[in-house]
Amino acid sequence: MDADHDAIWEIFHEVVEAGDTYPFDPQISREDGLAYWFQSSAHTYVAEQNDHVLGAYILRPNWSGPAGHVANAAFMVVQFNFVVSTNESAVRLLQRLGLEIVGTLPGAFRHPTKEYVDVYIMFRSLMDDRAAGASL
Repeated sequence: MDADHDAIWEIFHEVVEAGDTYPFDPQISREDGLAYWFQSSAHTYVAEQNDHVLGAYILRPNWSGPAGHVANAAFMVVQFNFVVSTNESAVRLLQRLGLEIVGTLPGAFRHPTKEYVDVYIMFRSLMDDRAAGASL
């Protein structure tokens, strides 16, 4: 995984620096960005083609204890529990994957050009899928 740090930082920094899809400080340091991406409770993955990292995602419990079975995933394109409403391609992708908007946080994201915009919480139960043997 250490070999992927540079590639992940490049992607992370480019996405976060724009300030229009993630709630990270656009000036986040490399150390803090990678600490988030490689936190001990997360499983970190990369997508590669021809030994070139094209993207990354993490999967971790959203909470511990009785809600530990609820996952949180952050993709360097999409995040399920904090989907900026103006990130229309992410919203459409998640809806195609069967997630629904179950909540809206009005004005929860300060967009760099559109002022305060809504954030969606999106959800899809996997309980029925698990019984049927299906997956996301």
